[in-house]
Amino acid sequence: MNKVSKNTQRQTVGSKRKPTSAGRAAGHSAKGRKGKNTSVSSLFNRVGSRLFWIVIAAITLILIVFVGKVVIDRPFSIIARYGAIKYPNGDVRGIDISHYQREIDWEKLQNAQINGVPVRFIFVKATEGSDLLDENFNENFYQAHKHGITRGAYHFFSVKSTAKAQARWFCKMVWLDDDDLPPVLDIETDGGLPPYQLRAQALQWLDLVEKHYGVPPILYTSYAFRRKYLYTPEFDRYPYWIAHYYVDSLRYKGEWKFWQHTDRGTVDGIDYKVDLNVFNGSYDDLMKLTIGATRKQ
Repeated sequence: MNKVSKNTQRQTVGSKRKPTSAGRAAGHSAKGRKGKNTSVSSLFNRVGSRLFWIVIAAITLILIVFVGKVVIDRPFSIIARYGAIKYPNGDVRGIDISHYQREIDWEKLQNAQINGVPVRFIFVKATEGSDLLDENFNENFYQAHKHGITRGAYHFFSVKSTAKAQARWFCKMVWLDDDDLPPVLDIETDGGLPPYQLRAQALQWLDLVEKHYGVPPILYTSYAFRRKYLYTPEFDRYPYWIAHYYVDSLRYKGEWKFWQHTDRGTVDGIDYKVDLNVFNGSYDDLMKLTIGATRKQ
């Protein structure tokens, strides 16, 4: 290699090239973009983090309010649903049954007690709509009478057929004796009917059944349902059987005869959960409510 070539090589390797103005501008631009991207990313991270904690705080607050309301306002609800049943005051207690309770040991049930007192009355599901007879009705109704427990029969109302057809069906399928309780209309759903139509249907059933048995039927429905649909004075003449669960006292201020206070009861002779009820009065008062006694009043 000649000297000129070596000198040229040394100059090329040893020297540093100064950046041009265009290169410096490009570098500053890249750094600016990087800085902006970092700032935007940081901003989104801060906003996302704050939003996350806001959502967590809101959910926590909702849970605190909900749990606090349940614990403070409705402690009986927790006990009734998940713990031991607290029984409302009353010495005359009973149950209501249907095919859902399956086969019943009537010998055990006859001697069973609810909160220290005997089972004094039983309401038995009889019919539903205009063509359904509870599959266990005849057996349950017969056994209740045989074992000396005051009995009653109820009809579950349906809007799929007319009140007239349902009343005829109940009267056809249910024979009531003088020592039985009055027939019961169990009405729990509106089926999409406006209140005035539902009231008219219920009143027609009650009127037709009263004419057949000679006594005003018992009206069964929940506290909330009655307030919404059956609050007019025409219904006040019918003995009221109120369904109101998981509360330690009734908010309903009108007259009532029976209170169904839980659907999670247990009774000897029945293997499945059963509705428990208390009568608003003495045993003598219960006997005065039977069909024969009511007709004499």
